[in-house]
Order: sequence, then structure tokens, then C-alpha cells
Amino acid sequence: MSNEQTATPGRGAAPDTSVTLLIQQSVRPDAIARYEQWLRTIAAKAAEYPGHQGVHIIRPSAGNNEYSILIRFASGVDAERWTSSADRRNLLAEIADAFERDDQFRIQPGIEFWFTPPFPAQKKPAPWKQWLITTSVIWPLTMLIPPLFTPVFATVPVLGAWGISHGIVAATIVALVVFLIMPRYVRLVSRWLFES
Repeated sequence: MSNEQTATPGRGAAPDTSVTLLIQQSVRPDAIARYEQWLRTIAAKAAEYPGHQGVHIIRPSAGNNEYSILIRFASGVDAERWTSSADRRNLLAEIADAFERDDQFRIQPGIEFWFTPPFPAQKKPAPWKQWLITTSVIWPLTMLIPPLFTPVFATVPVLGAWGISHGIVAATIVALVVFLIMPRYVRLVSRWLFES
């Protein structure tokens, strides 16, 4: 992995803390079709590794060619196992000529990933901004998601049991936050979020 910028897994997080692996790859326009095919291959290979909890791909907007790939692992150790694997090295070697610059990755524990400045010169956002962003995402979801499950819980009473229903709702909200909403939301407000 000589052509990658690495970070210490979890940056001090406990070994059993779930982490997000962020991979950023800038792809040559003429290689995007080949890259997309390769992306499916490497995503499937990563899913075979212990602790893999899902992958989310943020494709570039018009006029841009930088992909962001988010892979969740159960722990920093699991993420390190994948990032240092021969499988990943070999797959990167196959596609290296499609990149405009060396691919980069970093590993962040919990939700800290979302609030890591995209550029080293930028400061990490103030805690109150992190709190405001996170609350503004979760608050409406706690009002919208539970009613959506009401018919399901009524049809399958065992799913509506105390504790089980809470787990289903919580898992749904977390999945929406991690894989769908936060990547786009933080990008949308990044100028305000990371301003000095």
C-alpha cells in the first residue's frame, strides 16, 4: 500500500469500537466504466472479510470524478485486516492506471468520520456544530420512522414486542443516517461546518 495515505485504525479508539473506512479515489474520465466494474468486484471481496458491516458508494456529481467509498467494520482490527490484505493490494494494482492521483483512505471510529476536515489545513468543526448537525438529522427520523413500522408491528406482533421494536427502529434510523443522509448532508453544509 505504498501509494496510500494511511491513518492509525480508530485513532485511539478501543479495538471493539465500530469504525468507518473512507476511501477517496479520483478516476480518469475515460476509465470510469472499467472502474465501475472493478468497484463491484472489490466491494464483493471486502464483504467476505470478518467484521464487514456494509458499504456505501458516493458517486461524483456532474463535472467531478472523485468517488467516496464508505465501508463499515465492527472494529479497527477488522478494518486493518482488510486494508492490509493481499486481496486489496492486488485489486488496487489492477486499477492503479485509472486513477488521476494515488487513492487515499482513513479510518475513523463511530460518527467522528463525518466531522473530519477534508483538507489538513481545515479545523475540526466545533462540538456545537457536530451536535447541531447530528440532532437535525436524527430528530426528524425519530418522528417519521416509528409510524412507518406501526402496520408491520400490528401484522407481526412479535416484531412489535418491547425491545424488539425499538431495535428495529433504531437500526433503521442508524442505517439511514450512516449510509444515506450524512454523506450528502455533510457535503452540503461543509463550507459552514469546516469554516474557521
